[in-house]
Amino acid sequence: MKKAHIKWGIIGCGDVTEKKSGPAFNKVNNSQLLAVMRRNGEKAADYARRHQVPLWYDDVNQILLNSEINAIYIATPPSSHLEYAIRALKHGKAVYIEKPVTLNADEAIRLAAAVKQYQGKLVVAHYRRQLPMFLKIKEIITEGVIGDIRLVDLRLWQSRSPDLVTQDASNWRTNPAVSGGGYFFDLSPHQLDLMLYFFGNPLSYSGFSQIQTPHGEVADQTRGVILFDNKVVFNGSWNFNVSKSDNVDSCEVVGELGSLKFSIFGNKMTLKNGDGEQEIFFTHPENIEHPMIANTVNYFLGKGTNPSSIEEAVTLMRIIDTFATVI
Repeated sequence: MKKAHIKWGIIGCGDVTEKKSGPAFNKVNNSQLLAVMRRNGEKAADYARRHQVPLWYDDVNQILLNSEINAIYIATPPSSHLEYAIRALKHGKAVYIEKPVTLNADEAIRLAAAVKQYQGKLVVAHYRRQLPMFLKIKEIITEGVIGDIRLVDLRLWQSRSPDLVTQDASNWRTNPAVSGGGYFFDLSPHQLDLMLYFFGNPLSYSGFSQIQTPHGEVADQTRGVILFDNKVVFNGSWNFNVSKSDNVDSCEVVGELGSLKFSIFGNKMTLKNGDGEQEIFFTHPENIEHPMIANTVNYFLGKGTNPSSIEEAVTLMRIIDTFATVI
């Protein structure tokens, strides 16, 4: 896209856009948030007023027909991601899209085909890739600070109302028709995408889910194993039915010379090797998607590579679908 300036429109200006992402579009060089769209016009107007956004719409056609807008950020629930992304691509807009990228792998494959068909650009908002903490973890792994990696153990155990997600009135995250599944679909993309980012191509994977809670509508327990091409073995455990006192958010990477332990949703890592044990703390950006949005703008302007491609997201969604198979 040969543009001197990226002018954004947001489709779905809900909670995630209030602080995590929305304000960052005006903080990045060569980037401006020009318009927002929400089906509830009153809420769209309120968002525009509070965030000093010049334009607001309550009809997706209006924002897509604005020729001044050359990039669309899709921040709606996953059930509408595919439709809005394809429509934006048809209108010649670049797309930045929230995770999970689609409801399932089949939809992700369709979206990847649309990107090729319309010769468009699309970035998936796996923004943790660009946070200093995870860039440092990747550096430690790549430089062999803990030697060749042997195994990875990840656990995310939360109560039935996890503190890690926004609790809104509709609670769409536990409606499979809207979210794709339960909290696993909302939270695991952050975690599993980082595993792909750290360790590369998966050779094989298997897993399952089950509904342990009586009368539950979505899986609340998930297990999964990945064998990567480089022989790294990943074991993942997700539970969304434990006591708050038993909440766990832990990932441990074990190498031949030491280990690295951190929280995907935290800001601390512990490094152990022959030099001893060291705790390192990080401060995340005020708008946590800021670094990813900056890299996305550069990519849209032709100044960098895609920081998180739809092809990578297809692989991720295939893994998620496999792990989410209810037995």
